[in-house]
Amino acid sequence: MIRRALLLLLASLLLCAGAGRAQAAGYRYWSFWERDGEQWVYATQGPSLARPSDGDVQGFRFAVSEDSANAARPRGKADFATICAKTPAQDGRKRVALVIDFGTPPDAPEGETPPAARTACARVSPDATTAEALAAVAKPLRYDTNALLCAIAGYPEKGCGEQVSQQRTPEHRTPSAEQKSPSDDGPSLGLVAGIAVVVVLGGAAIWQVRRRG
Repeated sequence: MIRRALLLLLASLLLCAGAGRAQAAGYRYWSFWERDGEQWVYATQGPSLARPSDGDVQGFRFAVSEDSANAARPRGKADFATICAKTPAQDGRKRVALVIDFGTPPDAPEGETPPAARTACARVSPDATTAEALAAVAKPLRYDTNALLCAIAGYPEKGCGEQVSQQRTPEHRTPSAEQKSPSDDGPSLGLVAGIAVVVVLGGAAIWQVRRRG
């Protein structure tokens, strides 16, 4: 009887852990990235503060993400030379390559369809921010009262960083090694602790039964 109850408790712990990992709360927003060689790195500054150098590649991705470690990266591997091939250098100006990924239909707000991803080469003043470079090639931009970037090229038409529930997809589950959180691989600490308690209680119960016998 005791063993049956313990097994039921263990099954419940595993079921709850699986449900928690299958669906999680996230936010629908434009994330901002910088290209470092072949890799996309989550930007440490917002686009209105970042001041890229001539030859830099910057990326934006619209998606539902839990946080920066979980955020989906821009797709495509076009480099600066490819993106800015038709935009010649000009004295007193800098060129910034931009990758704009509007995301996938599952991440789109209800009733909206994401445009195809695109690239653009912005030729701007030497002290221009990424936001200014983006405004030069992808208007209209939309911001909220806290200066959060809400829309690029008019997409999405409404909403800004709203919280939504999401089904985790493989794309959202592949953060780089340095970005992984303890919950990314294997059971959570809470689950391990719960299983340990079940094992200890089970051992104690069996010992008591044998002792009485």
